[in-house]
Amino acid sequence: MPAKLAFIGCGVIGEPMAGHLLSAGNEVTLHTRTKTRVTRLLTRGARWADTPAEAARGAEVIFMCLPNTPDVEHVLLGEKGVIEGLSPGSLVVDHSTISPARTRELATIIFHKSCSMLDAPVSGGDIGARNATLAIMVGGDAKAFARAEPYLRNCGKTVLHCGPSGAGQVTKLVNQILVSVTNLAVCEALAFAKKHHLNMEKTIEALSGGAAGSWQLANLGPRMVSGDFRPGFTIDLQQKDLKLVLDAAETSKLSLPAASLVHQLFSAAQAAGHGKDGTQALYSVLERLANLH
Repeated sequence: MPAKLAFIGCGVIGEPMAGHLLSAGNEVTLHTRTKTRVTRLLTRGARWADTPAEAARGAEVIFMCLPNTPDVEHVLLGEKGVIEGLSPGSLVVDHSTISPARTRELATIIFHKSCSMLDAPVSGGDIGARNATLAIMVGGDAKAFARAEPYLRNCGKTVLHCGPSGAGQVTKLVNQILVSVTNLAVCEALAFAKKHHLNMEKTIEALSGGAAGSWQLANLGPRMVSGDFRPGFTIDLQQKDLKLVLDAAETSKLSLPAASLVHQLFSAAQAAGHGKDGTQALYSVLERLANLH
């Protein structure tokens, strides 16, 4: 049955996700920092709200997809925030990647409003968001997950309840270790191939179907070699996530040498002006190190 939903934060990932919920026949109210980003959805029948509180008012489920922990805190708890528009029984689903510890604290605050909150970060980038093939990792109450799951399946191919509040965020950080270190491996491999004068396109094709194949090689490799650094997921956001990883690792006394190295190399990419570029722009750092420019 169609539901009354709200979606707050309609960037590269959030806008297509909101579009899938709208396509499923739901009534969707939108709020984002730049209204022009959702013009297409508004022409398709979505409604606009001037504040997060207005978006949340009357909504059965409120979805958020925001850049970082302070953004989530502000949208959820700030003046005219979501919390002011909640009704008993409302469900908040946060697709942002933020601090697991802060997620648990926010979920407790929402619980005391007789509502529920799930942390449901996503992986798959702009391609996964547009194609509704995202991996969605969910933490929180199992009954709340069962309630949200039909909507999440409008946006994702893999939707999994990972455990209690915060478990989705921790799973996403595991994901970020894997994707960032694999991204570095792809960059190194392609720099090696270029240094030895291989045909780059054929090299990617030859390796993608074998044991060395990965999402990063198949999807980001061609962008690297063509110099296409348009963002599906920016280096600045990857760095934010890696900082969360390294902070959690420090707290738990865990050594992560590869994640620490890729964090430093991404810092070099930021210093070179690539912070707003896609994570494949890490390749430019490896090119410079190998004097391939």
